[in-house]
Amino acid sequence: MNERLRRRAALLDRDGTIIVDAHYLADPDRVVLLPGAAEAIRLLADAGVPSVVCTNQSGIARGLVSLEQYRAVRLRMATLLQNEGAALLDTFICPHHPDFDGPCPCRKPGVLLFEQAAAVHGLDLHHSLFVGDKYRDVAPAAQYGAPGFLIRGADTPEEDVTRATAANAPVVGSLLEAAKQFLERMP
Repeated sequence: MNERLRRRAALLDRDGTIIVDAHYLADPDRVVLLPGAAEAIRLLADAGVPSVVCTNQSGIARGLVSLEQYRAVRLRMATLLQNEGAALLDTFICPHHPDFDGPCPCRKPGVLLFEQAAAVHGLDLHHSLFVGDKYRDVAPAAQYGAPGFLIRGADTPEEDVTRATAANAPVVGSLLEAAKQFLERMP
């Protein structure tokens, strides 16, 4: 694809970034949007930056979440976002776990999910935004020289905060805060 036709995007983790991390979420009725998540996705879209979810879902490999349950949760999240005037461009998942499937290139911090999103949607990963509540979600940003923001949530290990700080990835309190900072710096 012609590089001039490629566009930036917000590459977002799901659990702990857009929705409350309910750990191996299989029940769509338990999906709860995090405060400001829909507003962040709306603000990004209004600035021409579509949001794409790239998420590790090891509960599938562990047998705790079926693909049908995963899809129902994804649909419920999309509906809740839509009810607040926000939409995702697409979702890419890694359903693997090394203990069950062996190593795979799509499990973050691997970059295959991001590369797939870029190929499908013509994204410029070098100028995109990477956001998540674990260091593995934002570590790929460094490979592209792109901005990565770590959301410090209830389940974010302190070691991840230390690693993000050392990698010059800002630590923020929410997706909305990350989106605003990214948009302020965007040319």
